[in-house]
Amino acid sequence: MNRKDFIHQSTLATAGMFFSKNLFANTENSFPVVRIEEVKRKFHSKAVERVITEVKSKIGNKEIAWMFENCFPNTLDTTVDFEMIDGKPDTYVITGDIDAMWLRDSSAQVWPYLPLCKEDKDLQQLIKGVINRQVKCILLDPYANAFYKDTTKISEWKSDLTEMKPGIHERKWEIDSLCYPIRLSYGYWKETGDASVFDEQWVNAMHLIIKTFKEQQRLDSKGPYHFQRTTAWATDGVPLGGYGYPAKPTGLICSMFRPSDDATIFPHLIPSNIFAVNALEQIIEITKSKYNFKNDKDSYTTLYHQALKLLEPLKHLIKQEGIIDHRAFGKIYAFEVNGFGSFLIMDDANVPSLLSMKYLCNNVINEEVYATTRKMILSDENPFYFSGKAGKGVGGPHCGMDMIWPMSIIMRGLTSNDDKEIKQCLEMLQRTHAGTGFMHESFHKDDATNYTRKWFAWANTLFGEFVWKVYREKPYLLN
Repeated sequence: MNRKDFIHQSTLATAGMFFSKNLFANTENSFPVVRIEEVKRKFHSKAVERVITEVKSKIGNKEIAWMFENCFPNTLDTTVDFEMIDGKPDTYVITGDIDAMWLRDSSAQVWPYLPLCKEDKDLQQLIKGVINRQVKCILLDPYANAFYKDTTKISEWKSDLTEMKPGIHERKWEIDSLCYPIRLSYGYWKETGDASVFDEQWVNAMHLIIKTFKEQQRLDSKGPYHFQRTTAWATDGVPLGGYGYPAKPTGLICSMFRPSDDATIFPHLIPSNIFAVNALEQIIEITKSKYNFKNDKDSYTTLYHQALKLLEPLKHLIKQEGIIDHRAFGKIYAFEVNGFGSFLIMDDANVPSLLSMKYLCNNVINEEVYATTRKMILSDENPFYFSGKAGKGVGGPHCGMDMIWPMSIIMRGLTSNDDKEIKQCLEMLQRTHAGTGFMHESFHKDDATNYTRKWFAWANTLFGEFVWKVYREKPYLLN
């Protein structure tokens, strides 16, 4: 089943499904057990359970504590499939209600657990297995965004007009799909010191990523990728023969789809190009640690030089093409540009978004321009910023107008140092889970019980990451 099938699935409040305000009193016993029972959980981490116990016992807001207990372990509880293959850990991670592994989602889903790897070697093996599985996926097809565990499985999207292969769920070219596995590999290395994950297959995958980025700069041709789909959903297809609207070959990387899996309007998607800069810098740091000064044809050494050659022009082009003058806010990052002077002013809730740049790429962005951009995003100058009776936040075309993504509220909190704003985000998330104890893909701005996707593991784990961060840095906000 695909993501679009869930967009219009909304759950309405009914007796026995949701709970009145009076039920949520400040006692732990007031909350129902909604976490999957222990015997049915996919993976058990002693370190994660320790964090859950600690947070629950020490914060005063017992509803947030209950939500944290449900959400933080949700990826481990429900989505992971771990095994050893040819002596190497291998972990397949589904996104939740869809039996497919997105490179983006799977990276983000396990990211919050990285700091716990040192005290939980089984958890470390699990995350190492995610990296190994992602490498296999990239080597199968660097242009695909989602994959099956069974590499012989034929997709429901087999009729898409693109080069579909067995084992591929969907083949939407999104820059961030290749950046996220780099971020996870880098983060894993930094947390554990384990460089064994950077084996020959990993290096081959990184070379293929660089090759794909260069192809999608489209300096000499349109490149090998094209995509069309027979559908009434406009954002699911790519115009002009599947190559998208024209973009001047400036050197920015073209992305036919956004992280939401919606088609871009202008191919130069700025937050994803910034994410690519961040990924290239991480490749450079990794390969520099393995640089062979005696052999310039060594695979790590050649990868280092290829990444470095691509990096510097891309950083310059983001400054030159990606920053525009807004009529009300001044200099901001555009969401998409085409190199001909056209640009799109908006933000989308899915990550990488412009809002998320401080979270994902803090060392890459211009802080002053980001701060101004953030103000624009959280205003009515952003056509996908919605405010209503239930809450306020960013949505996007994927779920339609007036549908706010909890992920955007979480990201607002994660990118803020302001106590009042962080508290506001926590309160909104507490008010809009519709009594379920879990995050959802989106909810209507005026009615949180009108939501999409009851099982969205990334949003759940991201909420856990947010609460854990607040607990460590500003615990008084959770009382």
